[in-house]
Amino acid sequence: MPQAPIEVHSWPTPNGHKVHIMLEECGLPWRVHPVNIGKGEQFEPGFLAISPNNKIPAIVDPQGPDGQPISLFESGAILVYLAGKTGRFLPEGDRARYQVLQWLMFQMGGVGPMLGQAHHFRLYAPEKIPYAIDRYTNEAKRLYGVIDRQLGRTPWIAGDDYSIADIAIFPWLRSWQNQGIVLTDYPHLKKWFDAIAGRPAVQRAVQVMADLRKPLTDDRSRDILFGKTQYQKR
Repeated sequence: MPQAPIEVHSWPTPNGHKVHIMLEECGLPWRVHPVNIGKGEQFEPGFLAISPNNKIPAIVDPQGPDGQPISLFESGAILVYLAGKTGRFLPEGDRARYQVLQWLMFQMGGVGPMLGQAHHFRLYAPEKIPYAIDRYTNEAKRLYGVIDRQLGRTPWIAGDDYSIADIAIFPWLRSWQNQGIVLTDYPHLKKWFDAIAGRPAVQRAVQVMADLRKPLTDDRSRDILFGKTQYQKR
């Protein structure tokens, strides 16, 4: 019986791209429903029913573990779920599995929140606060250094194989210039970054809804309503 498409409620942000990449890498059928966070659509009752923390992405898999639909929010949990569903990008052996999971938690607890703050204070804050800009730019540099040192020891973030840890971290580093980073200062990271950016599944995934993301470059167009258009991915 063919797999029914996984319904993906998302927006073209790093957290959204994580799930888009995973779905493309796994070859699963999926259909994306844009949740325009610039218009506050993440607070609509229908979305809150599957994502109570009002954050994208969230998924509904019509064929969950028991054959019944399951909904999930939190991008890290979604990556673990999809890895379990497909048997890909998360090792079965305990030692290797925990290596991947610790770097996934590193992204969830450090890379995402801190680089998000760097973006906010460097680009979007209505008031330029030098202390905040310096604090989060320096933290971004520290995190890039952690990743670079790790990649000097292993070809991929968690060891010898490409995993959900790489998939989770990569999208957050795509805006390195906006984080005050010079990518060539981190040669191991740059080699890894270029290798992931060249993967066909990644290239397809980061283009999903890219046409909707472009208007967010200025304050006026940030508020454009894109409606309920349903983009389909086959």
